[in-house]
Amino acid sequence: MYSRLHLFAAFLIWTLACAWTCAAQNAPEGNPAQSSPSPNPVPVTQEQKSAEVATHDTPATFKVRVNLVLVRVVVRDAQGNVVENLHREDFALTDNRKAQVISTFNVETPAAKAMPVTTVESGHGNADAPGAPAAAPAPAMPQRFVSILYDDVHMSLEDAVTARDATTRLFGALAPTDRVGIYTTSGQTTQEFTSDQEAIRRTLNGIVPRSRFDHVSGAGDCPDISYYQADLIVNKNDQQAMDAAALETIDCAFNGDTSKLSLAVPIAASAAQRSLTNGDSESELAYRHMEDAMRRLAGMPGQRVMVFVSPGFIIAQLFTEASGIIDRATRANIVIDTIDARGLYTPDVMGDIANPPGGSARVAGVKTLYRTTAQSAQSQILDEFAAGTGGTYFHNRNDLDAGLRQAVAAPAVSYVLGFSPQNLKLNGSYHTLKVTLAGKQKYSVQARRGYFAPRKAQDPVETAKQEIQEAIFSQDEIGDLPVALQTQFFKPEPSQAKLSVLAHLDLKSVRFRKADGRNCNNITLATAIFDENGNLVTGGEKIVEMRLLDGTRERLERSGINVKSSFDVKPGSYLVRLVVRDAEGEQVAAKNGAVVIPN
Repeated sequence: MYSRLHLFAAFLIWTLACAWTCAAQNAPEGNPAQSSPSPNPVPVTQEQKSAEVATHDTPATFKVRVNLVLVRVVVRDAQGNVVENLHREDFALTDNRKAQVISTFNVETPAAKAMPVTTVESGHGNADAPGAPAAAPAPAMPQRFVSILYDDVHMSLEDAVTARDATTRLFGALAPTDRVGIYTTSGQTTQEFTSDQEAIRRTLNGIVPRSRFDHVSGAGDCPDISYYQADLIVNKNDQQAMDAAALETIDCAFNGDTSKLSLAVPIAASAAQRSLTNGDSESELAYRHMEDAMRRLAGMPGQRVMVFVSPGFIIAQLFTEASGIIDRATRANIVIDTIDARGLYTPDVMGDIANPPGGSARVAGVKTLYRTTAQSAQSQILDEFAAGTGGTYFHNRNDLDAGLRQAVAAPAVSYVLGFSPQNLKLNGSYHTLKVTLAGKQKYSVQARRGYFAPRKAQDPVETAKQEIQEAIFSQDEIGDLPVALQTQFFKPEPSQAKLSVLAHLDLKSVRFRKADGRNCNNITLATAIFDENGNLVTGGEKIVEMRLLDGTRERLERSGINVKSSFDVKPGSYLVRLVVRDAEGEQVAAKNGAVVIPN
């Protein structure tokens, strides 16, 4: 499960070093970030001083730009249809109830994400030339990752069977560019992200109830205390709940002899503590594996959605853990859609054959009250997860397959709004966001609910690291700089290939800083290669250090510069993500390409 992360940790170690440091005293006034010298300047030899362009490789780092907050918005009409043809001026956005200026606006559709195949096999020349071999068809490269998390810790067998059956009917809603992963709160059933529907079906067969404890009531438990009642007794000091447990203990352990009350109370208290401990343990297990699934999803290069299928559960005192789930999802731009696995819900007063109510006749009334109240309260966590992350809460309906299709299907149109918070305090506080439509209140708006402010100002090197990493694990194309992407490959042997990524950068819009008679700038080019399921295969960075004479700058502004990076890969289909950032203008460009290397 962590192979992708291990590769990421081993490979992506940042060493963004500036070998050429232009004189700080020549930096523009009013920009302390540019006037600060490099903390670890690399010694420059006399030979290097005469060089105008130098290129070197550096290990790559591929975290979120804190000065630009992105908000993905889906707008639906009263019938639930996605609303198209909206523009920037149709939206209004507030940060902690303060109106913000929407500085960036993009309209995204699945079709707009199609990846062009930019590959030419080395030795065949121009792919467009007469007689050149036909390009392979564009692969369905991943663009949207859906993690379906089944709460097998809390599900009943009926819930599990219904959820499995509903999932098998959702495949028609999947686009070729969708990847689905199957995970469980017990951690015992896993299918990593894939487009292989047969593999998903096989994995679904393993989803069965996997409670760590025997919850069968009335099967020898004395007294029979539910997690909800235990929470009332232990955490809330509810005397009525304690009295009911003591009376039940007298009935089941002492044949109704009320003189044994002094013995019954500690037995009931011990049973309540045991039930609470077991319930907390299962909730903690569910949280832990939910975090594991979120961590896996957060590393995927594209739009990220988690679908949590669960009957819900009581959170007792674990509010911090629940809040932490929402916080981490918000930071990772993960939307959590929740589906109540119980379907159309009515209070289950008498229980079912597998889980009948326990207790004696004289406590039956209060036990029924606790049972029905708990069944209602356990859905609260599903509502909170969805509301806290901008997702939808699907409940009180038996057509679970419709809920799954709604959660999994990519919207026909989504809008990405970006803004830079004004006067942002660096205190790590949570900021609430609200997106509305001017004059179109009849539409519903789905968007993230908030973000966290940074805790400290970041230096330029750290800012560059975060911008590059965010861009690498997105699929948005960014055009601050004019960049063209092409790839080539050759196969030294049938099972191996050398993939070259060629970047052409037009320097006309690149900003330079004059120092010592030279035009200074450093350009970082980061390349990441993902396989057809979105797993990072390899990548790297090159830094182009420019100290150009005026004549050289004029010449390169006419011709541009080319940078080539090479990687060893196996035959297959790959997504190439190229991100370019210049140090002086702090502009970013990002390009996508698809590569098909035949066997």
